[in-house]
Amino acid sequence: MTASALKEQLRAVGETMPEPTRIRIHRAISWLARAEAENDDPDARFLFLWIAFNAAYAREFGKEQTERDQLKTYFASVLALDNRKQLHAVLFREFSGAIRTLIENKFVFEPFWRALRDHDGSGRWEQQFAASRTAAMKALMGQQTDVVLSILFDRLYVLRNQLAHGGATWNSKTNRAQVRDSTHMLAAIVPVLVGLMLESPQANFGEIMYPVV
Repeated sequence: MTASALKEQLRAVGETMPEPTRIRIHRAISWLARAEAENDDPDARFLFLWIAFNAAYAREFGKEQTERDQLKTYFASVLALDNRKQLHAVLFREFSGAIRTLIENKFVFEPFWRALRDHDGSGRWEQQFAASRTAAMKALMGQQTDVVLSILFDRLYVLRNQLAHGGATWNSKTNRAQVRDSTHMLAAIVPVLVGLMLESPQANFGEIMYPVV
């Protein structure tokens, strides 16, 4: 599902959408198109894909809400629209191996870095990592799309932070596999998310954070 095809769908149904939804999808497609044009730089492509994803899901939320809460709400909304189980197919038919690899990678597990920063030698992060891996593998085996999406994007969010906040070297040899695999997954998942939003033009995804003024 290309940005061009999604743009045609938006033209067809855009006038029937709530304006905030139309704007968020328009923005997401623009960044998807930019990501598609980036064939030789996985770091850049990952970031463009993440911006597209952010454009699709980000909304105004209260101080009591976390980013994780917002993502959980968004995934629940989109999965409720996924009658043909497109996300299920992408996760379990195309990327089950890549997801397993990412889940086993401690370098995209935030408690590992927190323990390192805090000089915490208690081993708590290892216990959390083991519990997270067990939950993820159980969800994979049970093909629980919502749980797998949540755990997967927890890991992807750490990689996003490493790249966006200068916590990794551009084109570094030390993290090529995780960047490459994560980019491939985002390139498959984000267009499906946008496509599902287009298939239900009356769905409400909330107010956008930066409206057109």
